[in-house]
Amino acid sequence: MAAPTAEPVIQVAGLTKVYGSGEATVHALRGVDMTVLRGDYVAIMGSSGSGKSTLMNILGALDVPSAGRYLLDGVDVSRLADRQLAVARNRLIGFVFQAFNLIPRTSALANVELPLAYAGVKARQRRDRAMAALETVGLADRARHEPNQLSGGQQQRVAVARALVTEPALLLADEPTGNLDTRSTEDVLEVFDGLHRSGRTIVLITHETEVGDRAGRLIRLVDGRIVTDVRQQPAGRQTTGRHSRPLTGTEALT
Repeated sequence: MAAPTAEPVIQVAGLTKVYGSGEATVHALRGVDMTVLRGDYVAIMGSSGSGKSTLMNILGALDVPSAGRYLLDGVDVSRLADRQLAVARNRLIGFVFQAFNLIPRTSALANVELPLAYAGVKARQRRDRAMAALETVGLADRARHEPNQLSGGQQQRVAVARALVTEPALLLADEPTGNLDTRSTEDVLEVFDGLHRSGRTIVLITHETEVGDRAGRLIRLVDGRIVTDVRQQPAGRQTTGRHSRPLTGTEALT
């Protein structure tokens, strides 16, 4: 795996998250420092209660820290107004969830188009970009199928295509193989491998060792602290030239 470029997509410093007060106080994160560079493929692992889900929610701009600083593609998330924060989530981050979160009785193509519809992209451009995203995950021939006509692995690949369609700076996946059998897990992980080789920046939250082993960098959380952060066996990176450069920083929020 070639080293990622020096440009950071995620910069986290002194991140803490506290819930409750008094005897009911829970310290979910205790001073997390982390930088993710463009092109990094990072797996964050930890047992239940380690803080990984809390960290994922903050990285995804779905929650705010109690203290600390978070820069997403050069943008200080804490300084964004609500409208800008919504734009950041839609344009800078592509989300993949364990439960797929596809709209039933709606085609795969329409599901993938959805973030572009929210962004006001014209119908023809939406369709072209959604088809390109489905082709990237190997499902262009299933574009007209509804979720109940697809296997679990295929549904998750549609969800990955939907996350990619806005050309986000960051692909953020929360337990993306948690609902899949072994074969479907391998299919989805091969998609992530290919996206990494094409230069995508991926942060994946998982408790599964075999999933964490696929990433180029493994971070382990224990009791809200990072206890290890290591680069793993090189996986190779190829630049295909297929994807346009994601918008960066404030240019993506205008």
